[in-house]
Amino acid sequence: MHPFERALSISTEDIELELRGISEIAWADFWLNPRKLRGSDFLMRWSQGVWSETRLIDATNRTKQYYAIPYGPSGTAPTNDVRAFELYFERLEAAGLGNIKRPDLLIFKIADKPFVEKFLQAIGGEEELPFTPEDKLRDLILKAIIAVECENSLWVAEKMPDYKKAMRAQRRLDGKLGFAKNAVLPTVIIKEEDRVPLSKWQAENKIPIHVWHVFYDRAYGLSFDDAQQLVDDGLILPTKQVFQAPGGATTKKIIYKYYYHYAYPLGIAKEKPQLAPAFIEDKNGHILPYVKFEGGSLDFTDEALSTLERLQ
Repeated sequence: MHPFERALSISTEDIELELRGISEIAWADFWLNPRKLRGSDFLMRWSQGVWSETRLIDATNRTKQYYAIPYGPSGTAPTNDVRAFELYFERLEAAGLGNIKRPDLLIFKIADKPFVEKFLQAIGGEEELPFTPEDKLRDLILKAIIAVECENSLWVAEKMPDYKKAMRAQRRLDGKLGFAKNAVLPTVIIKEEDRVPLSKWQAENKIPIHVWHVFYDRAYGLSFDDAQQLVDDGLILPTKQVFQAPGGATTKKIIYKYYYHYAYPLGIAKEKPQLAPAFIEDKNGHILPYVKFEGGSLDFTDEALSTLERLQ
């Protein structure tokens, strides 16, 4: 799958849950050369992904103790123009770097901010990071205290039906504690296709990876090592989901949903975002409206700050 398609893929389960009650969706044949965006849900997902990463970077930088930069391809891609977003991935593909998996963010101690800014200036800015081989980024990577893989969900965590419910013994987990397969509660998600490359990146760079999952009202964090152990111990089982790309192609993927009980509370929304109307227009004047996220802020919890302090 082309990296542009992969970046905007959305699980059909999410589409079903978020658009339930709508009996029919008239998908728009909306051309973005050379692929199609087949509905506003893909654009909304793109907007939400941009918003959630920006929110995490802002929350990190407002601690005055730590400094965050986007590192993975999606984090340094254009954020205000979906056409520019696509062309960015075209350039990445042409450079032979489209399928390289990197964590989305790097977190540094604030004392290292001058070094980081000077390093980025020397390579042409943070937008050039995805086009720079990692062997030339070694000095930058070694300064990081943590790498972050970002995920997000269009849910108000506190209003999810099984939020704050206790885990119970589950037959499918051989009596171990957990939830029914159809339980609806906050989870931290890792895709199976990302587990091996992230594990390899962590081992090669000796920088711990954490997964930070943002919801509308709060966020949770889970270390990659803890996530691996939960799978090895049989406490979290794989879930098969169907993902749909903007061009219409579907593919089955294995994901892991880690109950928020296993994660640390990362942040709580100080100001909730606004949902603002937006649209894109193709060369023929065809308009496709969507809703985008604007504003809002996230404050790190004491547990999150303690976690970062231990990693220094």
